[in-house]
Amino acid sequence: MWGEFSLIRLGLAFLLSSLIGWLAWQAQALSKSGALAAFLVGGVVFGVGGWGGAAVLLTFFISSSLLSRAFARQKEALSSFVLKGSQRDAAQVFANGGFGALCLLAGLLFPDSPLPWLAFCGGFAAANADTWATELGVLSPLPPRLLTNGKLVPRGASGGVTPLGLLASLLGAILIGVVSTLFTEQGLLTLFAVSLGGFVGSLFDSWLGASFQAVYFCPQCQKETERHPRHSCGGLTHLQRGVKWLDNDAVNFACTVLGGMVALGIAVVSFGL
Repeated sequence: MWGEFSLIRLGLAFLLSSLIGWLAWQAQALSKSGALAAFLVGGVVFGVGGWGGAAVLLTFFISSSLLSRAFARQKEALSSFVLKGSQRDAAQVFANGGFGALCLLAGLLFPDSPLPWLAFCGGFAAANADTWATELGVLSPLPPRLLTNGKLVPRGASGGVTPLGLLASLLGAILIGVVSTLFTEQGLLTLFAVSLGGFVGSLFDSWLGASFQAVYFCPQCQKETERHPRHSCGGLTHLQRGVKWLDNDAVNFACTVLGGMVALGIAVVSFGL
């Protein structure tokens, strides 16, 4: 599963991740802090996870970056609500890839077990599912509704879902599931566990966003926003609902953790691994 681990391979992995991080920064897909975080996460994933880890990580990063750029114009109206744009910073990189990197490091302690690999893939499937739902859900002709109570919310609002966004979420999870099967002997198990884990993780992200994520209010333009302490208009924002420390990055990290745990749990409970 893990291949032969060595310090030489780890060194080459960090060299490769530095090149990819630099190219992503040049392409404005990552900020400077994001490029540094990608260097760290990518080095661990490439060095410990080998070709399989690299394939999963690059599938997530390339597909999500392309979608983000492809529909940037449609998302211009959301800039007043969301805190960050399509250029990922360090917090976003760690939120999406930090759990997966930890899973691969844990796999060094259990080299014969497929469970750390499944948790790694499930985490990235959740990150990919959530990203695809965000990037493609904005194209939905139907307005988003909160996952918790069905209330209509503005596009880009945390916890809002659309049928198109849910379909995109499922497809994003399945893509990582398909890539994952290329590097394991448990093909159908991996596809099912990773895809379901990713989709469930994405739903959990929406539930947290609707229930507990911090949402602020700008009195100056009378709009809800994730931006704090100042809105895009320059006005000071104050907490309207949710938990102050639970921002979008924390929600995304929780999404990947649950996605990985669901994938792992399916393998343990249903297949006796």
